[in-house]
Amino acid sequence: MKTAAVSRRTMLRGLGVSMALPWLESAAWSRETSAHAPTLEPPTRMAILFAGCGFHRHEWWANGHGPSMQLGKVLSPLREFRDRLVFIKGLYNAEALKGNIHSSQTGNLLSGAPLSAGGTIRSGTSVDQIVAQHIGQRTKLPSLVLGCEKANPSVHKNYSMLYSSHISWSSPTTPTPLEVYPALAFDQLFKDKAQQGDQSVLDAVLADARDFRRGISRLDQQKLDEYLNSVREVEQRIDRAGRRGELQGWRPTLSGPNIRRPQDGYPQDIVEHMRLMCDILVLAFQTDTTRVCTLKLNNDHGTLRFPHLGVDYMIHHLLSHNDTDDWLKVNQFFLEQMAYIARRLDAIEEGERSLLDNSMLMLCSSMLNGHHDATQLPVVMLGRAGGQIQGGQNLDYSGTADRQMCRLYISMMHKMGVQLDRFGDAERPLEEV
Repeated sequence: MKTAAVSRRTMLRGLGVSMALPWLESAAWSRETSAHAPTLEPPTRMAILFAGCGFHRHEWWANGHGPSMQLGKVLSPLREFRDRLVFIKGLYNAEALKGNIHSSQTGNLLSGAPLSAGGTIRSGTSVDQIVAQHIGQRTKLPSLVLGCEKANPSVHKNYSMLYSSHISWSSPTTPTPLEVYPALAFDQLFKDKAQQGDQSVLDAVLADARDFRRGISRLDQQKLDEYLNSVREVEQRIDRAGRRGELQGWRPTLSGPNIRRPQDGYPQDIVEHMRLMCDILVLAFQTDTTRVCTLKLNNDHGTLRFPHLGVDYMIHHLLSHNDTDDWLKVNQFFLEQMAYIARRLDAIEEGERSLLDNSMLMLCSSMLNGHHDATQLPVVMLGRAGGQIQGGQNLDYSGTADRQMCRLYISMMHKMGVQLDRFGDAERPLEEV
C-alpha cells in the first residue's frame, strides 16, 4: 500500500464515529489522539436567541464593567447575571445594509452572506449549522431550531419573507426546518427511536476497517484484529458497568424528560408558548440531546401581539417604529426569556460549574432599533462557555475597522471546537470573546 495513500487516513470512520488506529509498520502516519481523546469535562453548549425589529433606541445600553455594570431598561431583566454578561456594541453585517428592509437584514444575520433578491432564495449556511455539521454526530440531534411565530412565505419589496422568518440555514438555499409546535419539539428530544449513540462504535466502523485491512501487511492485519477485539471487549465492559450504574466521568444530569409533554397544537398564549420553548431548550442541553440551539422569539416584520402586557392595540412590527413605553415593555418581555433560560441553566450543577457556566447564550436582532438602523447590531451574551469567556465585559467596536459580526461567530465556533479561520466576511475572531 502506498505510504501517501495511507498517511491521509489516520482514523477508521463510520456514521457519527471516528476511531484512532494503533501504530502499524506498513502504514506510515503519526498517531493523532489529542483531538479525539475522551473528556470527563461537561461539553460546551451554544444557544442563539433572536428578537425581531431591534430594541428601544434610548434604553439599549450598558456602562461600566463587572457586577456593578449599569444596564439600560431593556436589559434590566439580566441584572442578576452581570458577572457573566458580555455586552457588545458596534458590530455589523455589511451585506445587510444593501436592502435596508427586514428581510434583507435578517436572512443573513448568522452568516454574513450576500442575499438573492427577486423572490429567489439564496443566503449562506448559518453559524449554528456550521457547528452542528462539525459536532452534531456526538448527540442525538445535531441541532434544535425553535420558533414562536410561523414562517411567512410571501415576498416584501423584492425579498422573500422567508429571510425574515428564518435565522438558521442548513445551506445557502435551505432554511433549517423551524419547529413552532412545543409538543413536536418535545418529541424530537424524546420520541422512541434508536439514537446514534446506541450503536456500537466498533460496528459503526467495521466496513471502513475491512477496506483498510486489505491494504496492510499480514502482520499488521493480526495487530489490527487484536486491537479491534480489545475495543469490543472494552465496549462490552462499559455496557455492563453502565447497566450497574458504575460508570464514572461526566454524564448529563438527566437521561429523560422532567416535564410533561406539552399539549398538541399551536399555543394561543404567547407567554405559555415562549416559556415552553425555553423549557425545551434547557431540557435539550440538560439531557445532552443537542449542544446547539436557536430560538427565534418572533419574526422580523412579525405580527405578534402582547395582551398580557396591555399592549394589544398594535402588532409587534408597527410597535417598533416608535420608542414608546409599550415598546419598552415588549423589549423587556423578550429579555425576560433570556433571563429565564439563564436562571434555569444556572440552577443545574455540572461538576464544579453550572450548566449556564458551561454554555454561551447570545441574543441579537437584525437591526439596532425599529428605525431599520443596521449600522450596528444589538448583541448581549450570557455564560462562560466552560470557562472560555470572561464575564462582566462591556465591549465597544464602534469606529473600528474590523467590526464584522462574523468575527464574533468565529470566536463562538472556536469555543465549540470548530476551528475555522474565516467565516462570512471575517478573517479572524474577536480576541476579547
